[in-house]
Amino acid sequence: MARVATAHVCSACGHQSPRWLGQCPGCGAWGTLNEERVERGGGGASRRGGGAARGPGAAGRGAPAGRPTRLGDVTTSRVPRLQTGLAEVDRVLGGGLVPGSLVLLGGSPGIGKSTLLNMVLGRLADAGRRTLYVSGEESASQVRLRAERLAGIPGALDVPILAETDLDTVLSTLEQERPDVCVIDSVQTLHDAELSGAPGSVGQVREVASRLMGVAKRLDIATVLVGHVTKEGALAGPRVLEHLVDCVLQFEGERERTYRTLRAQKNRFGSTNEAGVFEMHGSGLVEVLDPSARFVGEATRAPGSVVLCAMEGSRPLLVEVQALVSPSELVPPRRVCNGIDRNRLALVLAVLGRHAGLSTSTSDVFVNVVGGIRVDEPGADLAVALAVASAARGVVPGLGGPGAPDPQAGATVAPPVACFGEVGLTGELRGVAHGDRRLSEARKFGLDPVVSPERCPTLRDALRTALPRRPQGGGRNGPGRESPVPA
Repeated sequence: MARVATAHVCSACGHQSPRWLGQCPGCGAWGTLNEERVERGGGGASRRGGGAARGPGAAGRGAPAGRPTRLGDVTTSRVPRLQTGLAEVDRVLGGGLVPGSLVLLGGSPGIGKSTLLNMVLGRLADAGRRTLYVSGEESASQVRLRAERLAGIPGALDVPILAETDLDTVLSTLEQERPDVCVIDSVQTLHDAELSGAPGSVGQVREVASRLMGVAKRLDIATVLVGHVTKEGALAGPRVLEHLVDCVLQFEGERERTYRTLRAQKNRFGSTNEAGVFEMHGSGLVEVLDPSARFVGEATRAPGSVVLCAMEGSRPLLVEVQALVSPSELVPPRRVCNGIDRNRLALVLAVLGRHAGLSTSTSDVFVNVVGGIRVDEPGADLAVALAVASAARGVVPGLGGPGAPDPQAGATVAPPVACFGEVGLTGELRGVAHGDRRLSEARKFGLDPVVSPERCPTLRDALRTALPRRPQGGGRNGPGRESPVPA
């Protein structure tokens, strides 16, 4: 009869050691020995090999050979998905949860992961699906208090909960209850009693995920694993955890802001180009089905403010980009940005100084994407450049008009300037993907014309088009003085 033992295996060279060592004796790497389960037979030979005689036919150790099948002869069946009841979540998943799949959800502490999953399970329970919530971080009473705040989810209090951290107990419960959807909150809190490592260690997380995957695939249970993140924002634990699961979701946003974004970093059953937008309220998360309307309605008509026609996956999204340029007494001056990459900001500032005659070497530059949205695409370069140039010149961006009239005087406020495009190192503007969809989204909200690479081939042309020569309310040049625009 086989007995279960553990060994510490080097993730770099595969060397095995009966106990943990800081340095691997095989390859000399530090911190690579991880505890793993090793099954040994009665004769002491490990499943990893080493005890079998080598020779002709010894590679398979007597196992029968398999018969490969031509891909064209493989039969496939369309598996019906489980609709979560939240359109934004279903869009990111590719249409809903697939039975038997493993989904890993990561995000910063307090961002709303548990709230989102409570809403999903509540909607599924209200639709007649069997659900189970396994909580390893909170007690059942704490989860109930959160579920009571979800006033708009009728089935939030009908979800069964198991407050347990022992893996064997959780697996036995799954075998008995056979739910359609199960949430494990979180995978780092479960532990296997046969491993000596602490919960959350590399060996524990890998073993927990592997055994949960085996049960989920066998019983067709759609399982959602909540994962911790590091201080850099990456998913904590071994990288093999992301390889094991079928879908990796990232829940992003600022805890001080109301907007949250759900993105798919990996999806075996759908596209990774989708994103869902939510807004945090006192009663839970609310889907933002048309985020562009929110952001455009809140856009300000002031120096340093433009609207970016961005793409969140396959969905066009209009967001406001704001910039502030002020004289600095520090050397070097500060460069602070929220929602964009700091290296992209440095690139845009260098191109502005070299090819547009606008130097910010003695000024602090602050750039912010309003609403806590993060934009990771080169199409945001032009918006950053126009916002910084507008703030530095002290003029309101406008396309042919004198600027924004005073709203208190009863006049109509002109729409903000919309733009998109990648800034090249030689000062040219390059086209980006889905330009027609960006233009269509901008026109839907009356933002026409749009400053784009098709209209302005260079950054200098874009500045000349978007920045009026007349000052707006007195900027850095003072009231009544002409604000220079690069020729």
